[in-house]
Amino acid sequence: MSRPSQPMFQRTSSGTNLADIGPSSVKRSSFQPKNVLQTPGMTRQFSDAERRSSIYRPRQSTVGGVNNHQGFFQTTLQPAGVPKDPRPLKDRSFQMRMGQELMEYMAQNDFEMQMSHTLSPNVMKSPTQKDFNYMFQWLYHRIDPGHRFLKNIDQEVPPILKQLRYPFERSITKSQLAAVGGQNWSTFLGLLYWMMQLVQMLEGYAANKYADACLEAGVDVSDDHIIFDFLSTAYKDWLAMDDDTGDDDAERILAPHIDAMARAFEDSNAKYVSELEMLEAENARLHKEIEDLEKATPDPAVLDDHFKIMEEDKTKFEEYNNLALQRSEKYEHRIQVLHEELDKVADELKEVEDERRSLQRAVDAQGISMQDIDRMNSERERLQKGIETASQRLDEIKKKVAEKESEAGQKLEELERMVDKYNTLAYQIAVIPATAANARGRDYELQLTINDSADFTSTNLNASRNMAPSAERLLADATTGYQAGHILNLDLRGQIRSNFLMLRKEISDRRSAAMEDMMKDHDLLDGIKEAIEDKRNEVEALQHRVRAAGEEYEKTREVTTAQKLSSDAQIEKMEKELSRMRAGLSESVQLLEQREINTTIEYAPRPAQAQELLDMRRN
Repeated sequence: MSRPSQPMFQRTSSGTNLADIGPSSVKRSSFQPKNVLQTPGMTRQFSDAERRSSIYRPRQSTVGGVNNHQGFFQTTLQPAGVPKDPRPLKDRSFQMRMGQELMEYMAQNDFEMQMSHTLSPNVMKSPTQKDFNYMFQWLYHRIDPGHRFLKNIDQEVPPILKQLRYPFERSITKSQLAAVGGQNWSTFLGLLYWMMQLVQMLEGYAANKYADACLEAGVDVSDDHIIFDFLSTAYKDWLAMDDDTGDDDAERILAPHIDAMARAFEDSNAKYVSELEMLEAENARLHKEIEDLEKATPDPAVLDDHFKIMEEDKTKFEEYNNLALQRSEKYEHRIQVLHEELDKVADELKEVEDERRSLQRAVDAQGISMQDIDRMNSERERLQKGIETASQRLDEIKKKVAEKESEAGQKLEELERMVDKYNTLAYQIAVIPATAANARGRDYELQLTINDSADFTSTNLNASRNMAPSAERLLADATTGYQAGHILNLDLRGQIRSNFLMLRKEISDRRSAAMEDMMKDHDLLDGIKEAIEDKRNEVEALQHRVRAAGEEYEKTREVTTAQKLSSDAQIEKMEKELSRMRAGLSESVQLLEQREINTTIEYAPRPAQAQELLDMRRN
């Protein structure tokens, strides 16, 4: 008679490939020793204890990044001797607080209705043995609902406390368990309070109350919670299977648990997917802001140039400021001098006034009347106006003369530029100098025959009248300028023009001959190009054949590569299957060893118990 093997669940941190997680198809036989005689009650107790022992087996967590994250019931090293409880259990106030919290917790969770037992108001001060038994059983049932209390309380409690890893279980003896009241009550009140805290912690873990705190500490336990729920529910169904249940039935029973775990992982991952989408959107927004800032920010090189310019401006402003200060000091000195001159002018004005009064007295003494003085003033004003009118006409004439001088200067500069351009072009076509190829011994260089040292301005006309004619620019004498034929050294419209026409005709003949030679060269070049084109067509045909051969080679190589990849994938798949079979075999061996240890532990007290039964029957 065989039964399905225990599911070998692989622990994962993601919701992917959940369909691959399921019961193993490896068969295993019953681990109960066939040569041991057992009663039905003993067999049932052994089976229950064996099945429960695997629930609290320590499991190392695989959450990366936290080395001290492990199972809740992880075995820890116990110190030598009986450990001392650090809690102030003898303190009355501490006892009252623990008792009040216990009473509130039991009242909130319907202790009296579930256990059909009523607690007295003073139960936390002087409880009965029955009160303790009911409270202990009720609290432990909230930890392990499938456990059944079949023995006396003094025999049930020690192994349960050892299984729960109660840190002070060695300080509790069987004699104390038989009389929990009196002086021992503080110890058992601390035990019940510890169990209540353990139950509250398990309830909080089941309700995901610690997920946020774990996340803040850098540990994500949501995947562990999903896997724990899956293992607990699936393991219960697996334990409830009959020994003759087949693999197909086992997979069918465990399939809903696998689907529920897959959905839980999908729901858990949905939160991270939404967070990832938000972060991607935020990342895109920030990238856009960075691009906008990069576009809006001026080029550092331009800023450096502006900074250098501003530094130069700063230096210039400092120099200007120093110059302004110097000018200010100079103006202050001048103001002081002007004040002194103003005082002198005031003194002179006073003297003039005195002189005017003396002259007035003299005029009065000569018999000149005021009408004569007014007439002389009117005549002076008329003469002054005539002088001003003549001055205005003189200014207008000077202005017109200056305009003519400016126009003549511009024409002279334009003529100089044309002469320079003529000489440049003549040099380029090899007619300058006289020894050039196209000059034929003649001098074609054009020059201006004027005196550049003369100052041709109206302001110096008066001075030029007293200077030599050679010092005047464009002036043959003080009043006459040069004629057009006197300014240039060559007769451009006469002999020079006819020579240039003959040169143009000669160059045209040479150009026609060169064009004929060039056409012949072009015909020869066309023939060479046709020959090259024929060779190029032959090369393209050969290249086409090379490409066809290359494509055939690539196709052959792709087929060979695909076959090699398929072979490698098949080999890798077979290696993974072999590794999985080895892992299953190793797990089965470990289960056999664990079952053997449990059997040995369970069998160890049996001979002593049998001997006690025999002694009791003999007595």
